Amino acid sequence: MSTRFVNIDRTTPMLLPPDLRDWVQQDDLVHFLVDALPLLDLSVAAVNTRGTGSEQYPPAMMLGLLTYCYANGQFSSRQIERATYQHLSVRYLAANTHPDHDTIAKFRRENGALLRSVFVQLLQLARQAGLLKLGVLALDGTKLAASATKRKTLTAAQVEAELQQLDQRVGELLQQAQTADQCGEAGEALPAELADAQQRRLRLQQAKIELEQQAQSRHAQREAQRQERPPGDKPRRAEPTPRPTDTLNPTDPDSTLTPSAHQRYLQGYNAQLVVSTEGLSLIVAADVVRDTNDSQQLQPMLTRAVANTGRAPEHLLVDTGYENIRQIMSVEEQWGTQVLCPPAANAQAGTGVAAHSRWGRRRKAKREELRARLQTSQGRALYALRPITVEPAIGIIKSALGFVRFQLRGLAKVKTEWCLVSLAFNCRRLAASWG
Repeated sequence: MSTRFVNIDRTTPMLLPPDLRDWVQQDDLVHFLVDALPLLDLSVAAVNTRGTGSEQYPPAMMLGLLTYCYANGQFSSRQIERATYQHLSVRYLAANTHPDHDTIAKFRRENGALLRSVFVQLLQLARQAGLLKLGVLALDGTKLAASATKRKTLTAAQVEAELQQLDQRVGELLQQAQTADQCGEAGEALPAELADAQQRRLRLQQAKIELEQQAQSRHAQREAQRQERPPGDKPRRAEPTPRPTDTLNPTDPDSTLTPSAHQRYLQGYNAQLVVSTEGLSLIVAADVVRDTNDSQQLQPMLTRAVANTGRAPEHLLVDTGYENIRQIMSVEEQWGTQVLCPPAANAQAGTGVAAHSRWGRRRKAKREELRARLQTSQGRALYALRPITVEPAIGIIKSALGFVRFQLRGLAKVKTEWCLVSLAFNCRRLAASWG
């Protein structure tokens, strides 16, 4: 018997189906987005209300396009534009239209308020549908690279040294130019070198100003903390001038040189997530900070989660990096949320004056209470939920979706993009149970 093959004919014109949905898989995320987006209030979308210029793409379509592509590991605006031609589900979602990459990037950049609003609205819909439960939340953070290269990062000492060298070089070039003018000579290389040196000096001067502003902001924040906290819990003073080791990246000045896994440093941000440990394990709060550690993020992230969901959890699970006794005591007193946090093994009150102060005794007692909580059967069972909820969520975002570097620059825009990533993650989870 002769071998039989499927006939492959690329020359005969093909009659497309009357409905493009017939070619999209039934369990595709695009169906959830098409059904869910009309239920949401998109009135805060940034649109041109003047009625002039070219026709605009509807905000619902653009939001769905961004969400679908981020949920499938396509983050570049040029990749998303290409997907409107090459990807069947994206082509269906965009109704066979093709926004260019500039339009996509502009919509993503200007619609932070829309993304935050939709993020909260979807949480409300999930809660009404019984897919989101808020009894136990887990908090964790991860380091993500900025849209900047680490090799361009400069310390304050390097900025000052290069400025001095450039000032000297610019002076020499100006003197040479003046001598050449007096002798009636003409040269083209000298003015070009002088212009390059002056441009470099302007960039370094701007970097110096930004370092000074960051130092002043750090000083003001630290002084406010010192006034609020009791004796024994006051942080060290911060000088209002830059330290020689302070760093700045001219490409993205808001990013920081931060330690990551395996003791490596990257130029990036500290991204935070709060995940529900029940139901679909949805992200209920997301934020990005410049801090290189998590010690100040427990209370702000829980506050954000409560604002998004309208309810405080009964338990909050965090790792040792979030051990901040003042914040733990504050959230437990404000919302009645019990925090499960293993104190550091070497976290002792010490023998100094601060250790024997009233605050030092309270801090020591609270650490003993935290250890006792985790020794109970209920505490161990609750804390066992953390490595199977929030940590896999971060792993899916970084490994499965491949989101390890921000596309946007600046802290405000990076926060917007992280909200978009969290929205895409939740949509993937909700789509699996939407039917």
